[in-house]
Amino acid sequence: MTLRGTNQESGRPFNRRIVLESIRLNGPTTRGDIAERVGLTVQTVSTIVRELEEQELVLSVREKPKGRGIPPSTLTINPDGGHALGIHLTPLGIETALVNLRGDVVDSRHRDAPNAMPDEAFALIGEMVEELKARGRHGRLLGAGIALPGPFDVESMAFVGPTTMSGWKNVDIRQRIADLTGLPAFMENDMAAAALGEQLYGLGQQFSDYYYLFFSVGLGGVMMHEGAVIRGAWGNAGEIGHIPAVPGGEPCPCGNSGCLERYFSLDAFRRAGKPEAAWVADIAPIFANAVRTIENLFDPQTVVLGGMAPQTLIDQIATLGGGLTNSIAARANRAHPRLVVASDCQQSALRGAAALAVFGVLSPRFGQMFETLDKGAA
Repeated sequence: MTLRGTNQESGRPFNRRIVLESIRLNGPTTRGDIAERVGLTVQTVSTIVRELEEQELVLSVREKPKGRGIPPSTLTINPDGGHALGIHLTPLGIETALVNLRGDVVDSRHRDAPNAMPDEAFALIGEMVEELKARGRHGRLLGAGIALPGPFDVESMAFVGPTTMSGWKNVDIRQRIADLTGLPAFMENDMAAAALGEQLYGLGQQFSDYYYLFFSVGLGGVMMHEGAVIRGAWGNAGEIGHIPAVPGGEPCPCGNSGCLERYFSLDAFRRAGKPEAAWVADIAPIFANAVRTIENLFDPQTVVLGGMAPQTLIDQIATLGGGLTNSIAARANRAHPRLVVASDCQQSALRGAAALAVFGVLSPRFGQMFETLDKGAA
């Protein structure tokens, strides 16, 4: 996304988000660099930075002089300037966490809740949120984000089988979370949330175009292009778990047979009942076909493997990347491996859910917080 400010008077909150986003993406940075980058005057940027410092969202640090003259102060995001609630709802249980602006999980809670129905799940989420708030390990709470398995609004696939959330049809999840927490609430499928968390806090600083393969109870993925998720017409692009992998193979709850996630997912791993190494050897050809399909469809810089699986299992699967055969990604001049492991696997969707809230209230595209702060100061 190109960050450009506006000279219109009504654009003051927007300009603050632009400046804050520039600091987040490029910090440590200077006022002059920000002004050049976003198309505002240095005076305007300095005024905005002063407001951001007063709101404790930005830290200003001046290095010791190394010669003549005083070096300009550099600006970074204050990790403790705000926190978000991240919630990850799965067919196995629920996790809730406080996450700071740097993406660190400050505190977290977990409840085992297999196939929890809505009322039970929201009651548990409410308990965990109150526990986290009571610990007092947070400053300003920006919002709450929830991640849960997709696809959304596809009756034949969204509410059936062990890898989805049965019984959640027609539930206004975002509004329930907003009412429960008293905060702006955001919702996303878990694979997109995990990819957003990786974009903000992990490998997104190295790659602009990559496919995030989310290995969880089920299997999904999203293509990240220049910092944004490619969503598709109805927001469900990336459901790679339901591409045909084995002709005439295992029946899938979606109504088809031989779907990829019947063979490659945590659900498949648990049903197989084999040691990690044996199972990985068994699924190696299927996995290789899946990666080649992703590469030929999306032409990513790399495929990032993440998800909820134990790190030992993720690492063993990643070794299969060394044996990938030909696709459009098999080029001699590659700068990166065809397959890499995400910077954070077990908490990827949880941090991503919190990132939804941070991104939602601070991003130039979706920001709400500054308008709220302005009203409170009026």
